[in-house]
Amino acid sequence: MLVKIFKGISVLEGISLLLLFFVAMPLKYAFDTPEYIRPVGMAHGLLFVAYVFLTIMVTFELKWKAKTVGIVLLCSIIPFGTFYMEKKYLK
Repeated sequence: MLVKIFKGISVLEGISLLLLFFVAMPLKYAFDTPEYIRPVGMAHGLLFVAYVFLTIMVTFELKWKAKTVGIVLLCSIIPFGTFYMEKKYLK
């Protein structure tokens, strides 16, 4: 059950990061419309915290080694990283 929730949060976190980097930030800097940064950034921040929290919880359930936990956490800050992580570590 926890792994299923983590899968969902990881996908949403990845989407929010992509929206922030490739939609909200270009709109702010290219078209001077900063109003999208706050809601997208807030959603991404909440999802990121949930992702880190769930990573810690899933670590105990799946008995991940420290290296795996490090990779899973690193994937949260790389665009498309959470999608890779979900396919590789949460089969």
